Amino acid sequence: MPRLRILSANKVCEILLEHGFAKSRQAGSHIVMRRETPEGTRIVIVPNHHEVRRGTLKSIIEQSGLSRDLFMTR
Repeated sequence: MPRLRILSANKVCEILLEHGFAKSRQAGSHIVMRRETPEGTRIVIVPNHHEVRRGTLKSIIEQSGLSRDLFMTR
């Protein structure tokens, strides 16, 4: 499996917005993204950095429930 690319917080938020998330609020240097589903609410915290580290990006992908491939093609 190829390594995740390093993305900016803006790019990560853009991908989340395209797939049903909305910016809920921003607390300091962290952006809170939220998506309502019939199963419940998914909340993802994105650090507002120029480069989101790979481990953090992996955690964001797991929390969002989205496919890893969505973050690979950008």
